[in-house]
Amino acid sequence: MPENKLRVLVITQYFWPENMRINDLVRDFSEKGHQVTVLTGLPNYPEGKVFSEFRARPDAFNNYCGARVVRVPLISRGKRSISLALNYLSFFLSASTVGVFKLRGESYDAIFVYAVSPIMAAIPAVVIGRIKKTPIFVWVLDLWPETLKAVGILRNPAMLAAVGRVVAWIYNRSDYLLLQSKGFADNVKQYCTREISPERLIYFPSWAEDDFSTCPATASTLLMRDDSVFTVVFAGNLGEAQDFPAILDAAETLRSKVSVRWVVVGDGRMSKWLGEQVESRGLTNVVLLGRHPLSEMPGVFACADALLVSLKTNEVFEKTIPGKVQAYLASSKPILGMINGEASRIIEESGVGLCCHSGDTEGLARITFELATISSAERDVMGQAGRAYYLSHFSKPTLLRQLENLFRHATLRKAAK
Repeated sequence: MPENKLRVLVITQYFWPENMRINDLVRDFSEKGHQVTVLTGLPNYPEGKVFSEFRARPDAFNNYCGARVVRVPLISRGKRSISLALNYLSFFLSASTVGVFKLRGESYDAIFVYAVSPIMAAIPAVVIGRIKKTPIFVWVLDLWPETLKAVGILRNPAMLAAVGRVVAWIYNRSDYLLLQSKGFADNVKQYCTREISPERLIYFPSWAEDDFSTCPATASTLLMRDDSVFTVVFAGNLGEAQDFPAILDAAETLRSKVSVRWVVVGDGRMSKWLGEQVESRGLTNVVLLGRHPLSEMPGVFACADALLVSLKTNEVFEKTIPGKVQAYLASSKPILGMINGEASRIIEESGVGLCCHSGDTEGLARITFELATISSAERDVMGQAGRAYYLSHFSKPTLLRQLENLFRHATLRKAAK
């Protein structure tokens, strides 16, 4: 292959046909002519069982936009906590053994880990990186074990300490740690026993999927534009962390004050509760659309007057930038934020919208009323400010060029040793 092209191994538990941001990275690197190999599992997220189309024709999923896809067996997520734990365990064990065997005899310039939860997905990268003497890049998209404690999954101090030791083992054996938020730095540093140089700890945020950042919105088949109401759209996971009790209270507070339509797209643990509450409280101004493909979202966003991001507050969540923030910014729509920390800073710094504190029902009602009662021209200015901020801070071409340069720099350092 041409000497200016790179050989990159991407390790990720989740990959196409699962809908993940890592798909964009793999496609773009492959289209630039780099030789990309993806080590991943069997597609089963979020349904919890292996996709039927994959079971019917697994060989059809061995190549993605020119990138070779190497899959290892794993236990599907299922619907129970025990099956989810086994899913996590089976991937890093399988990738560290079966994956090593399938990749035998191959060499790479860089190993890149898409480190969404759980962080143990980076263990195969450490194993393979040491065998092949290849620089390891871990994209830290979640803070472990802090997130486990924050969401109540794990509270036992001894267990949290054990997870912390695993995290430290991974971080200290990785060559580069890429942080999705500047707020992650202090947490990550505390697990690193060797000195952290600035060039090893790098701010590397997420970008919006191409559906939002490059493709013009098409007409939605899920939602009709209605200029007689102010439409607020929430899209994403419907979990406890998103604080839907506070959102519904705000919707109820505003019902008699201003015409607002609250549209919720997505599913999750709170889906059933949300449906029951909407019905029992007679919230006809709340529309639940369920989960739909990412490709449908730009059309839905085009029908919105504002996009809502919410997150309960704690030390971990305040340091995290929810992935939807980039998609919202790229969509040229004003943002309503019931959120603290990094996301709040971005909303205020960009001028894209209005924010209140996490859990502040009255505050959400107030800023929604304020945004609903200003002119559409003023809202357009906010939306365009958000788009400009996105292009300046989260542009995918810029970020991927940065990553490409990091890979080349690591290659040169390796050659110089």
